[in-house]
Amino acid sequence: MKYDIKDAKLKNQGVLKIEWAERNMPVLRNIKKRLEKQKPFKGIRIAACLHVTTETANLMRTLKAGGAEVVLTASNPLSTQDEVAAALVKAFQIPTFAIKGESNKIYYQHLKSTLSIKPHITMDDGADLVSTIHKTHRKLIKDIIGGTEETTTGVIRLKSMAANNVLEFPIIAVNDSYTKFLFDNRYGTGQSTIDGILRATNVLIAGGDFVVCGYGWCSKGIAKRAAGMGARVIVTEVDPIKAIEAVMDGFTVMPIADAAKIGDIFVTATGDINVIRMEHFQKMKEGAIVANSGHFNVELDLDTLRKKSKKKRDIRNSVREYTLKNGKKIYILSEGRLVNLSAAEGHPAIVMDMSFANQTLAAEFILKNAKKLEKKVYKLPDELDINIANLKLKTMGIKIDKLTPEQIEYLNSWELGT
Repeated sequence: MKYDIKDAKLKNQGVLKIEWAERNMPVLRNIKKRLEKQKPFKGIRIAACLHVTTETANLMRTLKAGGAEVVLTASNPLSTQDEVAAALVKAFQIPTFAIKGESNKIYYQHLKSTLSIKPHITMDDGADLVSTIHKTHRKLIKDIIGGTEETTTGVIRLKSMAANNVLEFPIIAVNDSYTKFLFDNRYGTGQSTIDGILRATNVLIAGGDFVVCGYGWCSKGIAKRAAGMGARVIVTEVDPIKAIEAVMDGFTVMPIADAAKIGDIFVTATGDINVIRMEHFQKMKEGAIVANSGHFNVELDLDTLRKKSKKKRDIRNSVREYTLKNGKKIYILSEGRLVNLSAAEGHPAIVMDMSFANQTLAAEFILKNAKKLEKKVYKLPDELDINIANLKLKTMGIKIDKLTPEQIEYLNSWELGT
């Protein structure tokens, strides 16, 4: 078995962490039991480019239990948990190519090593796997049934490919499932982003001005958690509807050019490029802290910041100090990469339980419907989304009401009114 990890001796530590996460993933455990019996993925090869975390490890184990041959690579050079990678390889015999802090060159080497499996199904977190297949590994396309995508950023890229008629196989946008984005994006990103900032800096959030760039589901979670810790939250947006929503949620809204002068902590989560640029860095206070929770580090214009700084140094783990030419110091967390995964451990397992249930059911849906699916980006059917929600409620010991026949009839009628 080929693999590339940091240290196989970390295996036992990784196994314990994977077991701990599994305790909080009852929906995925439930699905795993069914797959072990039915083996729907027997003979199917799955290549996954995801964050190598304890939760992802349990997804990989679930797919393997269902009969799949799986191989995993990291979807971000800084998000890998090396002990998890060791456990996947040495305890669970799942080929893994991931080392925390790997260079960009090694990152793509690992990605290409993963593709040597000649996959039938791809699983992406950011669409790098699908993008690489379309650019340099087109011979693989003939054997690919379809793929899944976990993130907002990746879905944006894939929908662009579909719109431009270059997407060569169907994709299930797992990110568009209600049991994914309403919970993973909002509650997962909200908590884990604050966790990453605190682990990196040990800064006091209460009483400070906390700037959130964007007001999508991830940003909503970040803003709410920052406010809950006592920060004065400022939101920047380009979408007028989301801007109004932020105002109605109780936050101050203004352009980034104005917020740059005020903020103590900045977090981007937009999925776009150069949200915070050099003109904004120059306006920031002495000691401003800047982080990113969008999938790629392109949200911060770090190339220009590096060129226009007279000095830089790593002052703490995950904290790089840039000294501008005027002597002002700016602190960038985790090299501008996902702060929640680079400086912390990512989303809690209890929320990833639903996200990875979506991934598993999406892969199964692709297998069952391969002949019907076109070269498009699809949403997972609502009935599967609802099934995951019902399973989650059951594991939480929560019961809900059901419509009575009378209520169903009323909802389906048009004659009844006042």
